[in-house]
Amino acid sequence: MAQSTGTAADTDGDEGFRDDFVGRFSEYWQSQGRPRTEGRIVGYLLVADRDAVSAEEIADGARVSRGSVSQSVRRLREMGFVALVGEPNRRSRLVTMDEDVWGGFLRNERTYLRRQRELAATALDRLPSLSPPARNRLRNMHDYMSWLDDYHDTLLSHWEEYKAQRGQEPPKDRPA
Repeated sequence: MAQSTGTAADTDGDEGFRDDFVGRFSEYWQSQGRPRTEGRIVGYLLVADRDAVSAEEIADGARVSRGSVSQSVRRLREMGFVALVGEPNRRSRLVTMDEDVWGGFLRNERTYLRRQRELAATALDRLPSLSPPARNRLRNMHDYMSWLDDYHDTLLSHWEEYKAQRGQEPPKDRPA
């Protein structure tokens, strides 16, 4: 595929690539057990040129039904991928994605880890007659969630350092 030069004639090429990006992103998202519609919405928001967009714009840009946008946005908000923002003279709120959504995801993942750790601890307490293999699986679940939660501060610190050091260089794995 030819690289875009940013001219008006490239609009179809840019839109074609955006559509392809949204589709491919949604496939990766779905491969992790998440709904494809959510993936299409996240993919669209990643390449949206405006900071905040309406549900109608999401439905059109992500090529999903308007009804699925509200439900998906609700789940994506819970996961920390999107937020709703108000706009003057507008009744409905717009959907926005932070420029560092991945760092935000990392920060929000802590709630998930703590809930999983608590679930494992409760099972270990309430099921004293578990077989040794089942007890080991639950203990590993509990300890993994604890370890990862403790390591999050280090991960976030390293992520912030990485972003500060990368400057404006193009991605290293970008094809020439």
